Amino acid sequence: MASTASFSPSPQAQGYTCSSRWSKPPKLNHKFLFSSTSNSLFFKPSHSSSTHFPLSLKPPPEPVHIPPLRDSIQDNIVENSMNFQIPMSEFHLITPQESGPRIFIQDPPWIASLFLKGIYKRANQELKLESKEIERRNYNLLRRRQIKAETEAWERMVDEYKDLEKVMREKKLAPNLPYVKALFLGWFEPLREAIAREQKTQQTKKHKAAFAPHIDLLPADKMALIVMHKMMGLVMVGNQDGCVQVVQAAVHIGMAIEQEVRIHSFLEKTKNLQKKKTGVADEDGLSKEKEILRKRVNGLIRRKRLNEVQKLLIKEEMKPWGRDKQAKLGSRLIELLTETAYVQPPLSQLADSPPDVRPAFRHRFKAVAKSPGQKIVKNYGVIECDPLVLTGLDKTAKHMLIPYVPMLVPPKRWKGYDKGGHLFLPSYVMRTHGSRKQVDAMRNISRNQMQKVFEALDMLGSTKWRVNKKVLSVVESIWARGGNIAGLVNREDVPVPDKSPSEDLKEIQEWKWSVRKAKKINQERHSLRCDTELKLSVARKMKDEEGFYYPHNLDFRGRAYPMHPHLNHLSSDLCRGVLEFAEGRPLGKSGLRWLKIHLANLYAGGVEKLSYEGRLAFVDNHIDDIFDSATNPVNGNRWWLTAEDPLQCLAACINLSEALNSPSPHTVISHLPIHQDGSCNGLQHYAALGRDSLEAAAVNLVDGDKPADVYSEIAARVHEIMKRDSNKDPTTSPNALLARILVNQIDRKLVKQTVMTSVYGVTYVGAREQIKRRLEEKGLITDDRLLFTAACYAAKVTLAALGEIFQAARGIMSWLGDCAKVIASENQPVRWTTPLGLPVVQPYCKSERHLVSLTA
Repeated sequence: MASTASFSPSPQAQGYTCSSRWSKPPKLNHKFLFSSTSNSLFFKPSHSSSTHFPLSLKPPPEPVHIPPLRDSIQDNIVENSMNFQIPMSEFHLITPQESGPRIFIQDPPWIASLFLKGIYKRANQELKLESKEIERRNYNLLRRRQIKAETEAWERMVDEYKDLEKVMREKKLAPNLPYVKALFLGWFEPLREAIAREQKTQQTKKHKAAFAPHIDLLPADKMALIVMHKMMGLVMVGNQDGCVQVVQAAVHIGMAIEQEVRIHSFLEKTKNLQKKKTGVADEDGLSKEKEILRKRVNGLIRRKRLNEVQKLLIKEEMKPWGRDKQAKLGSRLIELLTETAYVQPPLSQLADSPPDVRPAFRHRFKAVAKSPGQKIVKNYGVIECDPLVLTGLDKTAKHMLIPYVPMLVPPKRWKGYDKGGHLFLPSYVMRTHGSRKQVDAMRNISRNQMQKVFEALDMLGSTKWRVNKKVLSVVESIWARGGNIAGLVNREDVPVPDKSPSEDLKEIQEWKWSVRKAKKINQERHSLRCDTELKLSVARKMKDEEGFYYPHNLDFRGRAYPMHPHLNHLSSDLCRGVLEFAEGRPLGKSGLRWLKIHLANLYAGGVEKLSYEGRLAFVDNHIDDIFDSATNPVNGNRWWLTAEDPLQCLAACINLSEALNSPSPHTVISHLPIHQDGSCNGLQHYAALGRDSLEAAAVNLVDGDKPADVYSEIAARVHEIMKRDSNKDPTTSPNALLARILVNQIDRKLVKQTVMTSVYGVTYVGAREQIKRRLEEKGLITDDRLLFTAACYAAKVTLAALGEIFQAARGIMSWLGDCAKVIASENQPVRWTTPLGLPVVQPYCKSERHLVSLTA
């Protein structure tokens, strides 16, 4: 590398000054040559120079300081760096007898700066390219894992059960398996053979059944596995005494089969084309269309051209089956399950006694109320699970297959009704629950009109989450000890009372009531335990991931929800406590303040209704409890357990203690979501519609020194009405005795759910059941009949108090109800379009019963 510069006499400095103008001097025409290997300049006379004797430069007595690269870039190079002077005393003539070696001088700072700047740019570019390459490789790795999770989940399960069967046959005994898998292993082979026989039968029949075109679209083993897992999943999450409605189960199983058929048919086509590629081609060769298809399939195999694969999948996608076809196929598969699945005899059974083998599932009719607490009006066909199947099921729920899990890569961007979300699993932008009118409205709308909605869903889906391992370890410890604290359900059942030996009718009736109550509690606990196990199984699976994403879609009203049903940030305190943002941010001064306010809000108990300064003071006053909760959450004072949302409170305690223990709290990285919620959002909308200032103030639409609490205000009004009733004469006022029992039990928690759901059209029956559950939690009323009567009275008073305070809201609700009646009288659904362009069609219709043969 060489650069040239000229110099001329400088009378001011009495030497020679290196000029920054790069102009040719009048007399001397020599060059400084820069050597990149020695980092120095040497002086060389030009061939065209008239000077016969070259000049020699002595090295400077002391090195010239070169400023750092960053400083030299910021300085004025022309005025400061390039004004490099060489005194005349450093020059002398070289005689002809002397040799003319190169004489080196130290570099001018401006040259070193430019040289280092170039190196820095090249290194920075190389670093960026390397970083992008690493990110690309990591993304491709995660994408391959995601595609495998979506397309090969059932395949892996089939292989696992085949291996277990092989081991069982070789050793002639069942391996030591979790309870769920032991059940499935006993059902798998008989069900698989039954499905295979049905597939062959339908192929040879002249008059085929309605489900015939779909039952042979999957291998029998995969279809059997889906039926078992889906049926048991419905039994686990349901709360109907181990029963599932036939239609519900049939549709769910049919939907799962349809989803897998799409993936299976595509993968089978991929395998066939790959075989054709390696085999001998036909004489005519592949057509252009097949050649394009083969190239796209190769892209799938390489996992590097997902867009092409998605286009191929859309092209090959079959038409949706519809609810009727799903139900008919699902119904036949359920029938095969009931014929082949049996409960294994218990290990404690004597060898010489006949085996107690019973069907695992039975089909029967059960009286089901249309809504909670309502009189029985209809009998529904249900699939009833044998009680032995439910035994131990909640303890092994983690072994259930969950195909819809959080995604390892960002979801596909939404571009249409069924274009977006998961990479391969069928995804729909709206949960229509089979409403054809809503589906048609969504399919016919233009993409441009829905653009804002799609962008909002994409933003939610691109948020990266991770598992809070510290909170998860605490949950695992509590769950292993039996639960029953921190909002976790008790892992043990309540004892069912033995039958009373007395023949007194009253005592027998009381025993029946207590047995019925104990069984109901145990059913609820079983359902909650299964739900907790499913949530924890997802958390365990995702805890070692750097991050994951939740694809979102809408309900028919336009509310956005994560498509994963078990562990998500909109679920219970357990889910919110063990989830946090994967990408953290420094707290800063404002963030530290809001973290304290957030902790106070989670503690609740009236603290969340204090002013901001009051909430900050509450946290400062409990700082020792916060540190103890963070350092010793299980065996310490456990202050966090007294919070209304204990696990979220624990997460906030851990984060706050990390910040306060740091020498610089404002720079601590926080991953904690800070929730900000509305105040009874439904009433807020009605208050805004009615332009009522008093109602607006009650739901915090108007500024105030501290938050208003509409639930406390309603509770105070209810207390006032009941206190007035309690002073009346019981002989003339039948509610006087009930008022005296309830007057000291009225608080905001008792009325909160009723007030919250009132704007969504909660009925008197629904309000009664809500208040009844709250009274049961208090445990002060033990007599069931008295509890029911008290709940009836409390529900009436609560709805009356709500109508007194929110008169304008109730008026608007009545007007909207009248409008709906007029629209319904024309046999039309209530529909509208939101300001963001989302079409909404209310799915509420009057249903009629039609008995159809699903297996014909």
